Amino acid sequence: MKLFKSLLVAPAALGLLAPMSVTANEFNLSEVTGYSSSEEVENISEFNSKDLAVTNSRVDGLEARLNNFEAGSFSETTTAAFSADMYLGAVSGGAAPAEAVNGTYSFQIDLNTSFTGEDSLDVSIDAGNAGAAGTAELDGNGSGDRLMVDGVSYTFSLGDKTTAFVGDSVDGSLLFTTACVYGGPSNTLDDCGNAYAALGSGTGTAAGASYDFGNGFTSAFGITTSGSTADGVLTAEGDDAYAINAAYSADNYGVSLTFADIEAPVLGVTETTMWALNAYYTPEADGMPSISAGFESGENDVTTVVADVDSSHWFVGLSWDEVGPGTAGVAVGTKTHTLDLDGEAFEEMLMYEAYYSYDINDGMSVTPLVFVKENAVSGVDDETGLMVKTSFAF
Repeated sequence: MKLFKSLLVAPAALGLLAPMSVTANEFNLSEVTGYSSSEEVENISEFNSKDLAVTNSRVDGLEARLNNFEAGSFSETTTAAFSADMYLGAVSGGAAPAEAVNGTYSFQIDLNTSFTGEDSLDVSIDAGNAGAAGTAELDGNGSGDRLMVDGVSYTFSLGDKTTAFVGDSVDGSLLFTTACVYGGPSNTLDDCGNAYAALGSGTGTAAGASYDFGNGFTSAFGITTSGSTADGVLTAEGDDAYAINAAYSADNYGVSLTFADIEAPVLGVTETTMWALNAYYTPEADGMPSISAGFESGENDVTTVVADVDSSHWFVGLSWDEVGPGTAGVAVGTKTHTLDLDGEAFEEMLMYEAYYSYDINDGMSVTPLVFVKENAVSGVDDETGLMVKTSFAF
């Protein structure tokens, strides 16, 4: 019997034996002495054999109940991962500068359960105020100071080469392969130039599947809905999005192509088509950085009374896996899509960033980040941000 069961069974057994001790107190001592000299009762075990049999039966029944309780209380295949981030930073310049140093946090619980060994039920629970001024550029939760379900998904296999998923409040690109190895902490450049084609809104019902052709070739598709329960799923009233993805991954390089049809007006107009090309290369020579690049283009499918709207977005990032005790990266790219109205392109607004991340111990790391965002508005200075993220995993 396991120690845990023993600790639970012992009090119960004592409780069962308690009435017997009371009964024993009622015996006349002289009579018991007489019994002890009798040939009919040779020892106390024989005297209590009937009562002990009943007690043992009751203990066995209690153990069986404990076994059922333990088996049904918590799945043996469920794991939980916890993480917390503490942010400290400030931003100067921009339309609404937050030059004061601000401190915020982010907390996340990830629950994962497998029922067959080839599937996974995933639940993400978040809290935090990371979207506050001064630290909003860091990639954290801004749902508030209460735990909220951030996403639920179920991923399962369909044969040896096909994987599918269904979920809510998760990205439609859950099974996509985006060819990028840059791991910067900012919200703006962490998409590697694939801002819209990857269906990263994370709202509404989502579903998709991927297929592994072997030899590094994969493909996938995804669908997301508008997120409004009033609109329903895949209805004419809702703004849905569809995307397909194809990728090739080799030992030290990769490339991916993603195409999406988005009914929501992501560019301030009506339905938009997006496609994104991503690639990376990791040199084999020591000390050389990995190179990641991405380009995304959007086109308005409907001619409006104002103008035809096209757009583009690009990114280039370098990352070093070993710089002293940590890793480092630098990147540049457009901070948002650059619009083109009837052939007249707007000025590109760029963002530059640099970060360094190092581990304090197995469950704690520190990541400083500095960035500059350009602004074209007259009289508004470029944004300059300096912030530090301390991450805990447990």
